Amino acid sequence: MAEQFFRSPFQSRLSSKERKIILFLGDLLVTILALVISLITWAKGDDWLGLSPEFFAERPENWFYFLPILWLLLMAPIYDLHRASSVQITLNFILIASLLAGTLYLTIFFVAPPKALPRRGVASFLISCAVLSILWRLFYIRKFTLPKYLINTLIVGAGKAGCRIAEIIRGIDPSPFSVAGFIDDDPEKIGKEFFGYPVLGDSNSFYKIVEEYQIGQVIMAISNRMNPELFDALTMAEEKGLIVKTMPNVYEELLKRIPVYLLGTDWMVRDFYDQAHASIFFEITKRLIDIFGGFIGTVFFAILFPFISIAILIDSGRPIFYSQERLGLWGTPFNILKFRTMVQDAEADGIPRPASYEDNRITRVGHFLRKSHLDEMPQFLNVLRGDLSLVGPRAERKEIIEELQKEIPFYRGRLLVRPGITGWAQINYGYAAGAEQNAIKLEYDLYYIKNRNLLLDFSILLQTFKTIFGLKGR
Repeated sequence: MAEQFFRSPFQSRLSSKERKIILFLGDLLVTILALVISLITWAKGDDWLGLSPEFFAERPENWFYFLPILWLLLMAPIYDLHRASSVQITLNFILIASLLAGTLYLTIFFVAPPKALPRRGVASFLISCAVLSILWRLFYIRKFTLPKYLINTLIVGAGKAGCRIAEIIRGIDPSPFSVAGFIDDDPEKIGKEFFGYPVLGDSNSFYKIVEEYQIGQVIMAISNRMNPELFDALTMAEEKGLIVKTMPNVYEELLKRIPVYLLGTDWMVRDFYDQAHASIFFEITKRLIDIFGGFIGTVFFAILFPFISIAILIDSGRPIFYSQERLGLWGTPFNILKFRTMVQDAEADGIPRPASYEDNRITRVGHFLRKSHLDEMPQFLNVLRGDLSLVGPRAERKEIIEELQKEIPFYRGRLLVRPGITGWAQINYGYAAGAEQNAIKLEYDLYYIKNRNLLLDFSILLQTFKTIFGLKGR
């Protein structure tokens, strides 16, 4: 049976990795085409007789040919397959990318010497990129998110972990996989449905189920010891092309979070600590970016300081600033600085309470400052001092950390990196009240710590700008 089964190919549909490659290749083609269009437009506008050698020798500077790389970086947030499958999210990000690129160019243009930068060339590139990117991404959504392109998937284990991943897959629209069902060795579960997916059989039925349903991917969601026969079958099947993934990895891929309640303490030692330590190059580059960003932010802080201060004084009086001790890298305490957004003596009873979504302690001016994130501008001084980074987990108070670590596994893991003004949890979740919501934020924080890189930092900053422009802070 096994030999007959292995003669047929597994992969007839697109895996997540293949879909991301298709997205990148399409974006790359779009940027190259936009560059060609911009050069042609530029040449014709300057009365050149086409793209002659003289035009290339005299007009475009070397930096002009790096514009496609800039555009690909701006598109980084929508390489997430769920976001890439949404028309609204795609259009919003392309619009934000265009505005950011245009704003950056205009800023450089006005400080550069007259006629030093090609307005026509850059403008035609940005317009071409935006239009072509929209057309390409809409084509991708129409063609490559159809059910016929989704990889057929089997979940091994219908217990807590298996049902949780099935629930997640069921709740994502459009669905990332075409789930055929479960296999489980508990005879009482066979024939039943969990979250709309049937238990098709036990591990002895593995070959038959994979062949019958043309399975291309298996998600391992078994927390106890695996059946040795099933392990051997999976190993042989993976050698022939079957994609085998673990439930935590799929959870991480789909939600961009770490499932803290579904992992044992051995995971922290085996997987997390090794990946939590970034390279020296990353740490040095991140710090240099922090210093540059902190300086720029401090300049804007100095410009806006008089206006914000007057508004706070008129609305609720003194003090203008609010300072509070937080825990930073490795649990080192420091004082964070913010514009005051709550009434005086907001914690007069001495009980530490994090802000909630509709907190009656927040002043009228405070609501605007929080929505626009202007209340956090003084924290750029903390960035320059090294207390904070531009991107990282939210800095929290010692008392709250000590309380939450009693209820949430791995909570102190977020102290392994320097906290940030903005972060993966902040842009994805916002306020959290209670252990359950803080556990979700921790899942985002641990995902960032485990996967952090300069591209992810850039993506977080880009999404933070979107939140600021839309006044969606809380």
